[in-house]
Amino acid sequence: MRKILLLIAVPVFFFSCKSEMDESWYRDTLYARKIMNMEFADPEYSPLPPGAVGSFKGLDFFPISKKYVVEARFEKNPDPEPVVLSTNTGRKPVYIKYGTVYFTLDGKDCSLVLYRDTEISGDPEYSDVLFIPFTDLTTGQESYGGGRYLDIKIPGSDKVILNFNKCYNPYCAYDDRWSCVIPPEENNLPVAVYAGVKAYGEGH
Repeated sequence: MRKILLLIAVPVFFFSCKSEMDESWYRDTLYARKIMNMEFADPEYSPLPPGAVGSFKGLDFFPISKKYVVEARFEKNPDPEPVVLSTNTGRKPVYIKYGTVYFTLDGKDCSLVLYRDTEISGDPEYSDVLFIPFTDLTTGQESYGGGRYLDIKIPGSDKVILNFNKCYNPYCAYDDRWSCVIPPEENNLPVAVYAGVKAYGEGH
């Protein structure tokens, strides 16, 4: 089951001439990481196997970088259609193919499809949440081999900010009892995203 983790802090992006630590995207990222580590250390909410919670020392993150706070062009799908996404367990969740974002990173044109989860879209707390499962050139190396996720709010215009510093691993990166969406081929980025959560390994 996919989790909604990083929407606890609603991002308000403001880019000033001050240091990164004074910018709201940076503070928001730090807060999201703090909440994530708190959740992982709590036996009631942790996705870790029960025996691993007590020894949890914190997730391994890439350094926070403004490079991975990207402005993208958003195109809403004029006729959003339901699609079935693959999972690691054979479960077949239905999502709405809501739209696509287009951006440039490391000089390469990139795009990602945004999905809306039909299971939670009726919940007022998550009614405006869009889900981005993706892979990049770090997948299977520095980051989890099953890809990573990013959640955003439904854009109010044709511009949207993607803060990859807040991307996270699916639960099955920590325990194979979880059923997780496999990023579709159309969301395979041709660049390395050195941001967000790294692969989970021993010693964490």
